[in-house]
Amino acid sequence: MKVFLESIGCRLNLSEIEKIAAELRNAGHEIVGDTSDADIAIVNTCAVTSSASADSRKSIRRIANSGCEKIYVTGCYATVAPETVIDLPSVVSLYSNDGKKDIITDLFEQFQIQPGISTSVVREPLPGKNHRTRAFIKAQDGCDNHCTFCLTRIARGKSVSQTKTEIFVDVENALKGGAKEIVLTGVNLGSWGKDLRDGFTLPKLISQIINRYSPNRIRLSSLEPWDIDRSYFRVFEHPSFCQHLHLPLQSGSDVVLMKMGRKMLTKEYQELIQNIRSDFPEMAITTDLMVGFPGESEKDFIESIAFVKNLNFSGGHVFRYSPRPGTPAAKMDKIVQEKEKIYRSKKMRQVIADSEDQYKKKFLNKKLSVLWEKIEKQDKENYLLSGLTGNYLRVTVAAHEDLQNMISEVQIIKIENNHLLGQIV
Repeated sequence: MKVFLESIGCRLNLSEIEKIAAELRNAGHEIVGDTSDADIAIVNTCAVTSSASADSRKSIRRIANSGCEKIYVTGCYATVAPETVIDLPSVVSLYSNDGKKDIITDLFEQFQIQPGISTSVVREPLPGKNHRTRAFIKAQDGCDNHCTFCLTRIARGKSVSQTKTEIFVDVENALKGGAKEIVLTGVNLGSWGKDLRDGFTLPKLISQIINRYSPNRIRLSSLEPWDIDRSYFRVFEHPSFCQHLHLPLQSGSDVVLMKMGRKMLTKEYQELIQNIRSDFPEMAITTDLMVGFPGESEKDFIESIAFVKNLNFSGGHVFRYSPRPGTPAAKMDKIVQEKEKIYRSKKMRQVIADSEDQYKKKFLNKKLSVLWEKIEKQDKENYLLSGLTGNYLRVTVAAHEDLQNMISEVQIIKIENNHLLGQIV
């Protein structure tokens, strides 16, 4: 059977779809990168914003329009809007996040296919647009925080940690498959281990992965800032640890942060950033920011802009608030008009773009290690390589060979159209 796999949204979704791919390959089936070649498709959806929900619907319709007549849908959007999803074209079955583990079993029964044809569980990158050389490893799911805007907590449920054994198996299989970078993912990754009650924390887990498997690189997808303490700093010192942290702020206004139900206000957040940069001055710190939250006044927004400017992030995502059904924020009054949200989003994006540009300039004429991920063949002897540094800078170089999934030392020679251009040393 030929299966097309689609993932919308976060890295956790991608790690889950890669796990499904491994199980399908283990049963002797083929993962294809083109929907027109597929017997069936499995789509892992997202609902973190209204835009993500719309993207999920568009992906399903696109796959159906390509001629695929059997689409199995799972993920957050399938969990929170099952009536909408089941009515989309070619959708034959849907699975909530809790039922995601049943997809493969049900497929085996429906198609009368016997699992276990192959014993290989070594990770292979997905074909097509979801191809990644980096391996995303699911370490945790769900969330026990109560941010008032967040639908993911509702869609994913309470925080649940993968066991060390499960994580070690996935890491080992990824490294056997040639992965040079391991990315640990989760809805609330910093809470890993708290429900296992064995005294293990995320920093201890990272240290064990490094000591046991010696990966070239290990990266964290995202951490809530209040989960970080000094025990993390010892991990940051390790040469394998990618010097990049994604720490969602959401707003630079304490008034708005309190309405959001965030556990850390601006003073504590700023102190955390200062402490990290004091010990790790080249650490890339990216963030998530939301504009137009209910009740966000012009004064609140001006405060937020000023605070974000002062922190000089190396990058970030800016979202316009969209009400998510079932969340406390969806019932709040003092709604910010869409036109104003668009204006505020544009202003905040410019602040992030400016600070990102300043961060990139620090590395002009310096050497950085780059893991090549995207390869474009120019002609018979020339390639355009694109990849990421440890501190999450995308670098492009011209080369005479395909170096996909290889790590090269690169001299950064210029910035062009917001891209770092380099030359392999």
